[in-house]
Amino acid sequence: MGELFRSEEMTLAQLFLQSEAAYCCVSELGEIGMVQFRDLNPDVNVFQRKFVNEVRRCEEMDRKLRFVEKEIKKANIPIIDTGENPEVPFPRDMIDLEATFEKLENELKEINTNQEALKKNFLELTELKHILRRTQQFFDEMEDPSLLEESSILLEPNDPHRAPLRLGFVAGVIGRERIPTFERMLWRVCRGNVFLRQADIEDSLEDPTTGDQVHKSVFIIFFQGDQLKNRVKKICEGFRATLYPCPETPQERKEMLAGVNARIDDLQMVLNQTEDHRQRVLQAAAKTVRVWFIKVRKMKAIYHTLNLCNIDVTQKCLIAEVWCPVSDLDSIQFALRRGTEKSGSTVPSILNRMQTKQTPPTYNKTNKFTSGFQNIVDAYGIGSYREINPAPYTIITFPFLFAVMFGDLGHGTLMTCAALYLVLRESRLMAQKNDNEMFSMVFAGRYIILLMGIFSMYTGIIYNDCFSKSLNVFGSGWSVKPMFMRQRGGNWTFDTLEGNAVLQLDPVIDGVFNGPYPIGIDPIWSISTNKLTFLNSFKMKMSVILGVIHMTFGVTLSLFNHLYFKKPLNIYLGFIPEIVFMTSLFGYLVILIFYKWVSYDARISKDAPSLLIAFINMFLFNYDDPSNKPLYRGQMVLQSFLVVIALACVPCMLIVKTLILRRQYLWRKNLGTQNFGGIRVGNGPTEDEAEIIQHDQLSQHSEEEPERCLLSPAFKASEEEEFNFGDVAVHQAIHTIEYCLGCISNTASYLRLWALSLAHAQLSEVLWTMVMRIGLSSRGLGGFILLAIVFYFFAVLTVAILLIMEGLSAFLHALRLHWVEFQNKFYTGQGFKFLPFTFDSILDGRFED
Repeated sequence: MGELFRSEEMTLAQLFLQSEAAYCCVSELGEIGMVQFRDLNPDVNVFQRKFVNEVRRCEEMDRKLRFVEKEIKKANIPIIDTGENPEVPFPRDMIDLEATFEKLENELKEINTNQEALKKNFLELTELKHILRRTQQFFDEMEDPSLLEESSILLEPNDPHRAPLRLGFVAGVIGRERIPTFERMLWRVCRGNVFLRQADIEDSLEDPTTGDQVHKSVFIIFFQGDQLKNRVKKICEGFRATLYPCPETPQERKEMLAGVNARIDDLQMVLNQTEDHRQRVLQAAAKTVRVWFIKVRKMKAIYHTLNLCNIDVTQKCLIAEVWCPVSDLDSIQFALRRGTEKSGSTVPSILNRMQTKQTPPTYNKTNKFTSGFQNIVDAYGIGSYREINPAPYTIITFPFLFAVMFGDLGHGTLMTCAALYLVLRESRLMAQKNDNEMFSMVFAGRYIILLMGIFSMYTGIIYNDCFSKSLNVFGSGWSVKPMFMRQRGGNWTFDTLEGNAVLQLDPVIDGVFNGPYPIGIDPIWSISTNKLTFLNSFKMKMSVILGVIHMTFGVTLSLFNHLYFKKPLNIYLGFIPEIVFMTSLFGYLVILIFYKWVSYDARISKDAPSLLIAFINMFLFNYDDPSNKPLYRGQMVLQSFLVVIALACVPCMLIVKTLILRRQYLWRKNLGTQNFGGIRVGNGPTEDEAEIIQHDQLSQHSEEEPERCLLSPAFKASEEEEFNFGDVAVHQAIHTIEYCLGCISNTASYLRLWALSLAHAQLSEVLWTMVMRIGLSSRGLGGFILLAIVFYFFAVLTVAILLIMEGLSAFLHALRLHWVEFQNKFYTGQGFKFLPFTFDSILDGRFED
């Protein structure tokens, strides 16, 4: 149970794996995911390691599988994912897998090459078919007598020797979008001495290279002479037009067209058979490609991990170093035995725990419920090894502080229903593997959203707020009847009620106030003119109370860190002055708030002094202010004593702690006869005592200079290291000033609970007033239709603004309160995360370096 509140105890272990069993042992360790391998060859190039060839072979197989996957997706064939998790294939099976993937890749490449060649031939025949048809239509049109008369313009009308000219022609196809530019270029280059006819091909044609559908046009160009012929061909070549041979006589064109059609029919049959064969190959591959991917990536991960190990001089044993939880050592031993048995080796693998001074990684066990809250903590910083884990406390405090800012019964219900949908259907949604990043983020925090919704419902009941409206369940605690029966100062009549829009209910008169509402805020406050004044005072004081309690709890948690790490100096000169400083000032303020609530009733509430003025006068030692009377007898003496006590805590943290650290260093260095800290030393400390003192001094020094030592295993305190009094004093001064000023600023920071709560309530009320009141103001059938339309807009705006935008704002503010105001009291967050070797993270795409 202790591991829930503190990270797992880790140990550095050494693995001795037999060469023939190493592969299977690492495979079993990857399945359980409980060890983090260390690189024992940091100076060896990645291309010079023992298993680099096996890694390359796995990468080559992975490349071939990606090619097959790409072809499957291109053919719009669904890849079947049965959720099967196959076992890692043995090394001897790699040859069979390579042969299978090689055969499949070559077959697909051959099919694609043949299919592309067939499609290219089919495209050429199809274009030739359209050219022959269109060319015949052009010549039939040219035989029209009217067209022949127009064509005679090419000859000189007064030439006595005129005779029909014999024109040459070329025919081809070109992209439809190039026709205008192509025609303009022909006219300019050939100086108008060519005649162009073109017609669009109605059906789109498939590009055999890209597979895209293209639109083309058939053209025929008439010219005279070889010079123009060469110019026309060069222009066609420049515009990527395809020229085809076209017979001059109609009979030859007709015979060629018949032959082309026959060849197209035969080619279409071959293409259909090729495509059917390709589909069968891809459908068969789609059934097993996911399993193949898993096998190959597992093999690659194993060989990559084996490259992190050392090989002994006999070449028969691999040596690995791993970080692992102490509680999982039995499971690791069992996995090693299972791997040894699977490999057929007779020599067992050895797991040997090692003693080290290096800082272990931080490992916090989580489940699907706690993982979201642990991610919130880890986003601030990975916890230092074995320090208090804030995640268990965040499970309650985070949604509660969110709900204080988001308190609304209606909005909380909507949020709870949305989260319940994600929770109840989590298995089906996880199986769908949605790649949307926003949905994945919301789905990962489904339990956080669920608790935020439930707590918002609770605070909505306390605020008596549901879509900006109060719920009158138990009736009101206020009554108007006693005002009619009042004997002093005149009585109320019905004319009084009708003639005044606002009336004041005096709680001093007996019977007007019948007692507090059973739960939450009395609904009569929703129609009162001083509603904001009352809620401002209530929520502001509530925010201060919650903030001081939250921060005090954070300071208290630091005590458990000091006790666990055996740092008595941090307790006496750290925790105690901090908690005294906090409670003497701000704890006292919370007590004053409760005291004022209890001591002043409606009859004497007008004479109640201001807590803000009293708190300011407490620091100024000003007790002669006639406008602010004392709350109780002896207030001056008690408050002066508390201020002096709080101020006395500052030099304890600032000066005394630094001097004692220096004294400890000098004592350890000189090994003199001292009587210090309750420990009597004769001629010097013993080895154990010296080690304890050195460890304590190192821990203290590392606390003040975490950037130098906490994350650096190379930093080691030694007897020769000089104690830099100036650096320690500066760091201690920064810590003291940050804490003392932080108590003030952090307390003020919790007022965001008050501000966002009022902002959310007012925004909800404005939305109801500006939208829903329009729909509720009409009657009849038209009013019903208008109400339906208005309610649609009201629902959309409620979800978009109040749930999503306001919810995100409250979430970020609650996150800030935990990171800055709460966790900095006890949580350093300067560790590094435990990253076990596990196949789950590799298959999910979270690859390790």
